[in-house]
Formats: sequence, structure tokens, C-alpha cells
Amino acid sequence: MIKVHASVVAINGQAVMLRGPSGSGKSDLSLRLIDEGAELVSDDYVELYPQKSHIIVKAPPPIQGLMEVRGLGLMKLPFRPNAPLSIVFDLVLQKNIDRLPARDTLFFADGIGVPLLRIEGLAPSSPAKIRIALANLKDIG
Repeated sequence: MIKVHASVVAINGQAVMLRGPSGSGKSDLSLRLIDEGAELVSDDYVELYPQKSHIIVKAPPPIQGLMEVRGLGLMKLPFRPNAPLSIVFDLVLQKNIDRLPARDTLFFADGIGVPLLRIEGLAPSSPAKIRIALANLKDIG
């Protein structure tokens, strides 16, 4: 098991991991995705369980079903107990995002790689970009 500072939601059963420093928009972007139908897997920290050909993500037991909503505090939400990791997004400032990023950048856990992209966490278009990337995984990874 590998612990990662990140938030994870599942879209159509596929886990999307959002990494970034405090204040980069991980929970905010997760909340916007959940509002559009995604499922919470874990907020703030996630446990990765590499399998033979994929990585399963789960919330650590103490924070299952909990999400920090800035201005409201810790909120209980319905959650998905686990999901296979499909893509990872590093949340960065817009100026640090390539207009045409390399298509072969990967996040690795125990030798298993999944596509890794950069996105601005607080940009209004970020949920749409995540859904587009997920729908086009074969062209990204």
C-alpha cells in the first residue's frame, strides 16, 4: 500500500486522482465533479494498492466518506469504497501548463503507469477538461 496526498473521485467507475499543494483546488475541483455526478473516493489522502496490471485506490478508513468543504468544514458525503486508477492530474498554475503536452507522461506506482497531465485546479473549465481526457484515454497514455 502506498499513501499519496491527493483527492480522488470516480467518474463512470474510473478513478481520477488530483494532486497538488494545499490550496491548489483539489477538494474544490472534486466537489465540482461530484456535483456533476462523480463519486467521492477519498479527499486529502488516498491509499494505492498496485495489482498486476492496475492500481486500486481507496480512502484511509478514518476519512472514508468525509470531504473538507472550505467554509463549511468536514462534510459527510456518499462515497465509493474503491476504484481502479485511470488518470492523474497535477494541479498547477495556468502558466505552468503546456498548450500541447507530451502524450506519454505517466504516474507510476510499483511499476504500473497511468497517464499524468497538468491542469489548473480552480479554472472553470477543469471539470470539462477532465471528462474529455477520461473519454480519450487511449489517445493520451
